[in-house]
Amino acid sequence: MKAMVLHKPAPVETFPLKYEDYPTPKPGKGEVLIKVISCGVCHSNLHMIEGDWVRMGVPAKLPIIPGHEIIGKIDELGKGVESFKEGDIVGAQPLWSACGRCDYCITGNEHLCNSVQITGETVDGGYAEYFLAKADYIYRIPENIDPETSSPLFCPGVTAYRASKLANLGPNKKVYVIGIGGVGHVALQTSKLFGSEVIAVSTSEAHAKLAEEMGADEVVMAKRDYSNLSEHFGKGDSVIVFSPNQKAIDAAVNIVKKQGTLVVGVFGNINDFRFTKEIIVKGSVIGPRKDMKEVLELASKGLIRLKVTKFKLQEANEVLKKLKDGEIIGRAVLIP
Repeated sequence: MKAMVLHKPAPVETFPLKYEDYPTPKPGKGEVLIKVISCGVCHSNLHMIEGDWVRMGVPAKLPIIPGHEIIGKIDELGKGVESFKEGDIVGAQPLWSACGRCDYCITGNEHLCNSVQITGETVDGGYAEYFLAKADYIYRIPENIDPETSSPLFCPGVTAYRASKLANLGPNKKVYVIGIGGVGHVALQTSKLFGSEVIAVSTSEAHAKLAEEMGADEVVMAKRDYSNLSEHFGKGDSVIVFSPNQKAIDAAVNIVKKQGTLVVGVFGNINDFRFTKEIIVKGSVIGPRKDMKEVLELASKGLIRLKVTKFKLQEANEVLKKLKDGEIIGRAVLIP
């Protein structure tokens, strides 16, 4: 099969992904081979490819195929797979597998399992013509969902939904969503599902326009360093951060009101922590299988929309450079 393969982390400007022949995997017991229809391009792919996460053991192997939000058609079934058939259109999220036995797994929080395997980071992902998946960790795609443009449901979709669930939202509450990129433009939609007033915060006019298109109740234009937001300090019942910028987190700490909730979905630090505000700070990462199923149900009802631009698989390096430069509005997907 053809795939975009990472042999050594390096800046995307050096074209670290190589379009080359790669062994087509063979499904084992409980596995399926998926012919990829589309794979989304995530900012975490960029971090891994450029070596930002090497200190955390990511990528876990080299060479590796990136990509963790995938839709495709089942091409071959492994032994013992009875819940799917060849030809089924299915999707896969970053959660490739978990142990199924630990406290996290048995309480429905398998995405936090200490033995979790992550698509495109510890095992080969979807920047390829074929992808190997565990049958217990894939999802049947509703017929009214376009497989070419909906693969971002499997990362931005579930990640945004999880963050909204953790943010203590509800009617008569105000939530700020900071960062209206691939995840943020979905998070403002999932937050509105809880009845909250949603204020989108962006440093980009193009992303601010996207927030308006996706139904934000208010859009706030921030400076690059988020230094012009003082009038919003103490006004957020909740704040959700998906901007990979420390200044965004710093601003969020000030925007959240006393006893409010701050949900952070990016790496960063909580500086100048003011314990006297009694705020709740939570991290949020992807989501369990139950959340993923709920996201697909919401999307099939038209309650979650995606802004997507399609590119050829071979263009992955160029697309990642566009993402790095802030030129991708919504989400980019790769089509083999």
